[in-house]
Amino acid sequence: MSERPQGHVDSAESDARRDAAGGRGPGELSLRELGRWTWRQLTSMRTALVLLLLLALAAIPGSVVPQSGVDSLKTSRWQDAHPQLTPIYERLGLFDVYDSPWFSAIYLLLMLSLVGCIVPRTIVYAKAMRAAPPAAPRNLTRLPDHLSFTTGEHSPDEVLAAGAAELRRRRYRVLDSTTGAVSAERGYLREVGNLVFHLSVLVVLVGFALGGLFGYKGGVILVVGNGFSNNLTQYDDFVPGSLFQPDDMEPFSFDIDSFDIEWLTSGPRKGMARAFVSHLTYRETPDSPEQSYDLRVNHPLTVGDTDVFLIGHGYAPVITIRDAEGNVSYSGPTIFLPTDSTFRSFGVVKAPDAAPVQIGLEGEFYPTYAFTEETGPFSVFGKALNPAISMLVYAGDLGMDDGKPQSVYALDKDETTLVEKPDGSMFRVDLQPGESVDLPDDLGSVSFDGVERWNKIQISQTPGKEIALGGVVLALIGLLGSLFIRPRRVWVRAREEQGVTLVEVAGLDRSGGGDVAGVLAEFVRALPGAPEEEKS
Repeated sequence: MSERPQGHVDSAESDARRDAAGGRGPGELSLRELGRWTWRQLTSMRTALVLLLLLALAAIPGSVVPQSGVDSLKTSRWQDAHPQLTPIYERLGLFDVYDSPWFSAIYLLLMLSLVGCIVPRTIVYAKAMRAAPPAAPRNLTRLPDHLSFTTGEHSPDEVLAAGAAELRRRRYRVLDSTTGAVSAERGYLREVGNLVFHLSVLVVLVGFALGGLFGYKGGVILVVGNGFSNNLTQYDDFVPGSLFQPDDMEPFSFDIDSFDIEWLTSGPRKGMARAFVSHLTYRETPDSPEQSYDLRVNHPLTVGDTDVFLIGHGYAPVITIRDAEGNVSYSGPTIFLPTDSTFRSFGVVKAPDAAPVQIGLEGEFYPTYAFTEETGPFSVFGKALNPAISMLVYAGDLGMDDGKPQSVYALDKDETTLVEKPDGSMFRVDLQPGESVDLPDDLGSVSFDGVERWNKIQISQTPGKEIALGGVVLALIGLLGSLFIRPRRVWVRAREEQGVTLVEVAGLDRSGGGDVAGVLAEFVRALPGAPEEEKS
């Protein structure tokens, strides 16, 4: 039997301890103790490093899986190509990783852990920065770097007074002692550097928080020659902060007057764009004078607190669709999105007003068209030297009359029929600028009228960016201070022995690697009564 009889001495002691602990057994924590233990674990440096690693791992799907907020067309294509994985990815939030609950939870825990780590350490560094030098050790000669000498001409008080004055001249913090020794320390700015570095992390977090709460980021694709006014209805995509107010938007507007691009014509990157610039005219307010600006990559236009970036460009073929009655049901430049470095582009054209049935086109644009039997059609150069379109035709209900939102870069083909030639083979609209083709079954005609350019513009307002930048600068200053400032301690003791004054000097470099012996030798030469060889 493993059970102890009632009244056994061990059982009695255990019961007594349980009663003394309020009914809790050994190792059991109260709610307050559990909360304190949890907080200590969360705010430990080890937990912060683990959370930082988890955040890095959690960001990997955002780089591998297409994100709907970044490229909705690429995301929809991926979903169409992976119908079995799509529902799983949607439940896990992998198409919008950075706004998913699990990513936000890791991020918030990391921020909480960092604050919990930084604040106590900041207090420690602040106290260390104001601390007095430590008292002199009992035996200075046991330190690695020390010197001693005797003098019969000066008393211990005179030597100590001269030593304290010399240390103060050398910018040491000096503690005079009544025990016959002087303590001094310098390099307190190293603690200031540590303090500044830790505080700068909080400053950076505050800056990013302000930008995330009160700022916004949006994007729009504009055909060259068109304009933009900064209001919500003009954006193709818009991501506001949690506390964003539309009244905070700058009332500016701009027009893209022209677009210049320089192409690489030789080398391994032949055919790619080397530099491009949009020539803008803009107004900061509706009543302000018109100004000009050349918008380049990494050279944004700044209006108040808002930055306008040029982040992409492409082609917009001008396509006209006429229905069976000869009426123009669609005409104008259509945004095609590049799919490779040669600006081979994919696009969709929708003609919902065509009669008797709606017409949709889906296909590709080739800036410099070429064809081989092995590869089929392709583009050999990004510049539009031999432009052409090749598109399939669909007839039927395009799903645009049921009130559901649709992407302008995707064609709903569920209720449509692929148009074929009379012999049943596939029909394609293969045209170059100035050409047109009649559609089978008297559906109408399609003409390719020309090519225009478009620019992808990103507009963002980040209120806390100056604060975040200031935090980064402070972090660099603090890091440099903590790396290059050497904290050093020096002690001087003087006492009478056998009618002479015995002077002992020792030093300690707290960062390691410093030339303490040279510093001590130079200091001793400044003391009264030092041997002539020390002063030479």
